[in-house]
Amino acid sequence: MLRTFRVKTMRSFTVNVNDSFQRLDKFLSKVSKGLPKSLLYKAIRTKKVKVNGKRAHEGDILKKDDVVEIWLPDEFFCDDARPDYSKVRAVPDIVYEDENILLCEKKQGQLVHTGDEGDRNRADEDEKTTLIYLLTAYLANKGEYSPDDENSFAPALCNRIDRNTGGIVILAKNAESLRLMNEAMRENRVHKKYLCAVHGRFEGKSELHAFHRKKADSNTVEILDKKVPGTREIITVCKDLAYNREKDLTLVEVELITGRTHQIRAHLAHIGYPLLGEGKYSGNAEDRKAGYRYQALWSVSAGFEFGEGRLSYLDGRTFSVNGKKIGFLRLFPHFDFGRRYGVK
Repeated sequence: MLRTFRVKTMRSFTVNVNDSFQRLDKFLSKVSKGLPKSLLYKAIRTKKVKVNGKRAHEGDILKKDDVVEIWLPDEFFCDDARPDYSKVRAVPDIVYEDENILLCEKKQGQLVHTGDEGDRNRADEDEKTTLIYLLTAYLANKGEYSPDDENSFAPALCNRIDRNTGGIVILAKNAESLRLMNEAMRENRVHKKYLCAVHGRFEGKSELHAFHRKKADSNTVEILDKKVPGTREIITVCKDLAYNREKDLTLVEVELITGRTHQIRAHLAHIGYPLLGEGKYSGNAEDRKAGYRYQALWSVSAGFEFGEGRLSYLDGRTFSVNGKKIGFLRLFPHFDFGRRYGVK
């Protein structure tokens, strides 16, 4: 009987600045392709992975200029052709950019990346139309990112917004900025504000508390007034800014203290103020008949709190969109977007 053998090849990677300060097992999962975790950890245990010529451990923290040697079958190495970004002409709408981060304004109807939020229908979406692809191409064509120079890092989004929501998305250009921004978000030091148009007369400013539970079978969430097993607390701060009496719509500013899936859409619908054009939680078919294709929800500003470190220059700064692309603001002609958000 014929036996087949998978050829094992030694690959060597020199850790660069964007690879450093991550665990060895995380690094290996990025530079290999389709490698099962069981095989990855077995390779480490059986000394098929070495760092600087010495036995390695899964939790080792890599440093710049470390040399990682891996003996694995050829099929598990990432030898795919690099994307050709040179033909991408679309330029994202940049709100702010420096050497570390970029803020752009995502348009409604665009995915941030394929497979977002586990929607089974998104598997066939063209990756080249996603926001992350266009932003990566933008940086590559500017000479700020080269896939050939990186082992494990690519420009990465620090936050995501729903396909049918427009507004600010934050991208990190290097690993340290990604780590610092993600840490700030976990500690609620990135303050994002949203505008939405809701049915009904919402008045005043309220800090709304409820409990949130995902429903994986329907890609929706459930909002409850009391804590039950499987729920997490949500806090949504809402303030009315303008009212359209004829259409019975309120322009509401929202700030998220917690950031859960579909939080704004589901929480406001739960208390009786569904978003204009929203379909999953409002059940308002009349909005679609009236021509509202997307939910009236926009991420309009982001403010930062940073102490010492690479991103300290962002401390106390807030960046806003210009408001011109927010179609539902036409329903509130007396609202002064520029004055509210400091936009000329």
